[in-house]
Amino acid sequence: MERKLAAIMAADIVGYSLLMAENEASTYAKLRAVFDELIDPTIASHGGRIVKTAGDGFLAMFPSVNEAVDAALAIQEGFDKGPFELRIGINLGDVIEDDGDVYGDGVNVAARLETMCDPGQIFVSGAVVMAAERNSADRFVRIGRRRAKNIPELLNVYRVSRAGSPWSPWRQVPQVLRSTAARWSYGAAAIGLILIGTQIQPLSLAAMVSRIPAVLSMDQSRADPRPSVAVMPFAAMSGSDEQSYFADGLTEDVTTALARNSELQVIARDSTYAVRGQDRDVRKLGAKLGVDYVVEGSARREGDQLRVSAQLIDVKTGTHLWSRSFDRQVADVFTVQSELTTEIVAQIAPYIGRSEAAAAAERPTDNLQAYDLVLQARNRYRHGGDDPQDILEARGLYQRALEMDPSYAAARAGLALTFIASVAQSGDGRENAPELHLGLSEARQAVRLDPNLGLGYQVISFGLALQGDYSGGLQAARRAVELNPNDPDSMMALAKAQVRFGEYDDAVANAERARRLHPMAPEYYAYVHGQALYAADRRDEASAVIEECLIRAPRDANCLLIQAALQAGGGEVEAAQQTMAKLVEAHPAFSLEAERAYRRFGDRPLMEEFLQDLARAKAPETA
Repeated sequence: MERKLAAIMAADIVGYSLLMAENEASTYAKLRAVFDELIDPTIASHGGRIVKTAGDGFLAMFPSVNEAVDAALAIQEGFDKGPFELRIGINLGDVIEDDGDVYGDGVNVAARLETMCDPGQIFVSGAVVMAAERNSADRFVRIGRRRAKNIPELLNVYRVSRAGSPWSPWRQVPQVLRSTAARWSYGAAAIGLILIGTQIQPLSLAAMVSRIPAVLSMDQSRADPRPSVAVMPFAAMSGSDEQSYFADGLTEDVTTALARNSELQVIARDSTYAVRGQDRDVRKLGAKLGVDYVVEGSARREGDQLRVSAQLIDVKTGTHLWSRSFDRQVADVFTVQSELTTEIVAQIAPYIGRSEAAAAAERPTDNLQAYDLVLQARNRYRHGGDDPQDILEARGLYQRALEMDPSYAAARAGLALTFIASVAQSGDGRENAPELHLGLSEARQAVRLDPNLGLGYQVISFGLALQGDYSGGLQAARRAVELNPNDPDSMMALAKAQVRFGEYDDAVANAERARRLHPMAPEYYAYVHGQALYAADRRDEASAVIEECLIRAPRDANCLLIQAALQAGGGEVEAAQQTMAKLVEAHPAFSLEAERAYRRFGDRPLMEEFLQDLARAKAPETA
């Protein structure tokens, strides 16, 4: 046995078994011709050799990553003109060579990369990019960190650009933009500079998104094979604006119930609201959100009568797969929600078991008035908002709901969030603040009432972090994600907890996943993502994400804070001081004293480095 460092190429022909079933002799002859005329000579001409074949796939080894990538590009160019489609993964790693075969993690990673990509693509690992020639860096487009079967660490995945291929140039744009972690920041930055120069206020996120072509909005080549669905905002047909929150609440509850199913990817409710009314063509809206299916519906409430209509649409074809109307008494609203959710799930993923359908049928409360109040409270305040008045108004609505139904777990968790959010916004006495203890008490009571309430664990995580219990906060956030693997708020709560606990790479991965689930997320998501990248010492990517945030919200205090630290840490002291001046103007209560108390990076050494960066930016010692 010989152990060596080598570039490993794993490749597989797509749809070969089906072609063999249709015409075995012809398909096999074409396959042998492809190997004899294209694959074998190309690999040999680049100094490589095939070490294993398995019908429609092969494994090759090269002494150089540059030769491996060049060979992969040449092979894919040949496949563009032939009868087959090919996927290729390349990794640089330590392998064991024995009797002409190779083994080891280096081989396993290459094989996993191959399964992640679409036909015609080449995926490579971060090790390949680092080892490639400096002048070839522009050929790699960062996809992000991905989890692979039987590999404990997240893989840093890149795609190889292919000029002139079916993947170029426009289908590469979403990945190119995301590779800088800025998504739309290049185009939007130019708009932002014009706006700054002319002193025009920037567009809202929804307005900016409406002006971006659908092809730019989402990556269509998702590595996650699960079917994806977006529940578009249900239309309120009652003719009264005061009742719109009822339709909004129904949208949110159907979204939440679907998201409990780990077999699905469910886009966040706020992202669907960001594109509401932008296009009547559901296929274009689905492409913008990057989903396979869209749920549309309407709710009409007149007195005690309720009519809910819903339909399920296949985005690719525009086909209506299922539709139904429900006429009920208002008291049966939860039965309507349960039936809707169960039928939608059955249409999208028939393999989901009865236990999942049963979970969707749980009634949150028997008191419809309490339910109405919770919907209004959610509409008033969501985590990440910074208006103290919104927090107080939401708190009053939650308290009224709990007067009607003291066992309403979601109302108790919402109330707990308002207490903890108030403490987070204040600058004094966080650890011993009475509101913090009250908030944690309410949140714990919420999960006692409903042990499967993800929001309750989110709130506990926030509260424990403010108390300095970072391990407990991390444990609570993990539980929130376990209960609802499609909830981007839970994912962001976990990312924040991981930043405080020092799990920086995992924090970045979870923040990225949350933003994929919530493509129209508020600036809070960009801030957490940028903070995690800053902590992981990926400062260029962090700068791109934070700049994206500040294009949309130039006065966002959290994003200004991370930008000041990035600039100061990178030696741009004058720019950092200018950013700090903007921060203090936007948020007069900001001070180093408050940052020390808040412990944004927990008790890790990074916290002191962060404070030193802020001091170089001339952050005020006290407010």
